Amino acid sequence: QVQLVESGGGLVQPGESLRLSCAASGRISDINGMGWYRQAPGKERELVARVTGGSTDYTDSVKGRFTIFENNAKNTLYLIMNSLKPEDTAVYYCNADVRGWRNGVPSTFAFWGQGTQVTVSP
Repeated sequence: QVQLVESGGGLVQPGESLRLSCAASGRISDINGMGWYRQAPGKERELVARVTGGSTDYTDSVKGRFTIFENNAKNTLYLIMNSLKPEDTAVYYCNADVRGWRNGVPSTFAFWGQGTQVTVSP
C-alpha cells in the first residue's frame, strides 16, 4: 500500500503561480513512477505530468509553464505551476504506480491521493 496526500491548491489569478506537493508513505521502494493528473468539471481525468526513472513527460498544454520534480529524501513529489490560466482550473490528483503481485503474477497498481482544488480566476 502507498498513501498519497496532496496539498498546495488554492484560488489564484491568471498569470500567478502555485506549488502542489504530494507526500508519499508506505511501500515507497515499490513505486515505479509518479505523476500529476487533473479533472475539470464535466471532463475526464487527464495526465498533466509524470516522472519515471528521472525522465519527465508533460501534456502539451502545460509545457514550458509547469515543472514536475521529486525530492526523494522527503518522499515528496512537486508540481510547480507558473503562468496559470483559467483553463488550468481543476482538481489535481497525485498518482503512483506501484509494483505488486496479482494472483502470483507481477503487476502494477495505481494509487491516488484525495485531490486538491486549483482555481484560476480573475
